[in-house]
Amino acid sequence: MEHLSVLYEESIQSLNIKTDGCYLDCTFGRGGHSKGILSQLSDSGRLIALDRDIEAINSEYAKAMSKDERFILVHGCFSELETIVKNRGYFGKIDGVLMDLGVSSPQLDDASRGFSFLKDGPLDMRMDTSQGVSAADWLAHVDEKILTKVLFEYGEERFSRRIAKTIIESREGSQLKTTRDLAQLIEGVVPKSEKNKHPATRSFQAIRIEINNELEEIKEGLQQAINVLSPKGRLVVISFHSLEDRIVKRFIRNESGRKFNPGRLPIKETNIEQGILKKVGKFIKAGKPELESNSRARSAVLRVAERV
Repeated sequence: MEHLSVLYEESIQSLNIKTDGCYLDCTFGRGGHSKGILSQLSDSGRLIALDRDIEAINSEYAKAMSKDERFILVHGCFSELETIVKNRGYFGKIDGVLMDLGVSSPQLDDASRGFSFLKDGPLDMRMDTSQGVSAADWLAHVDEKILTKVLFEYGEERFSRRIAKTIIESREGSQLKTTRDLAQLIEGVVPKSEKNKHPATRSFQAIRIEINNELEEIKEGLQQAINVLSPKGRLVVISFHSLEDRIVKRFIRNESGRKFNPGRLPIKETNIEQGILKKVGKFIKAGKPELESNSRARSAVLRVAERV
């Protein structure tokens, strides 16, 4: 069965694709969105795709699509997209940027990546396994106060202190090495208060975000995205949890409003600058048919803005 990306139709439609345009897919994954964009481009159209996951870059999906001369695939993260675009001569010429945030289905489905508490595997959680520190190594050395802060802020976990204390105490015996080790430890200290939600859900999310510096990557990526866009170019972002969506929502709002220099008083019309973005429509969520076939779409939120 062919993989279909979350909010596929809605995201492709929101890009408002021009057949001869140039587009940027910031999360290649299995190539679902990239394939959809390419299907609407003529021979003169171009698509640059990137992914920080080296396994996505080396996948069979990537090898098959790389045969298309209109397609360029690069190993890189959100915070590198401006450099990637500049190096290929498309700065200020991108007609649409698509950002699909969070962890991908291939990463969740592969137990060896350590993202899922439902499958036992090495406690890794790195989106780019070619660099950085694994979750197991980070947990083996992190300070209790820092761990508590990460669990509370990135996982919105109300039992953050209790979980952090237990993790630190567990280091005196044996190191947490697998996803099952961590999931069972959290299960032992957190009461099951939410129906159909594993007690380790929030903690796994928090640790993953910290390991991959995800929120800072999103902030930097959003800013760089509008820098590379052409006038009337679209920014389309799909987020999967409240922390991501809050950043996207605020960014679009802040870059859409009129701005003035508060140091200049009295305020004159000439001192007020027009925002660089214009919000397009309301946020979009997955419809009933998609939710019935893909439960991972239930938390997805799509937001669209256009460079003025």
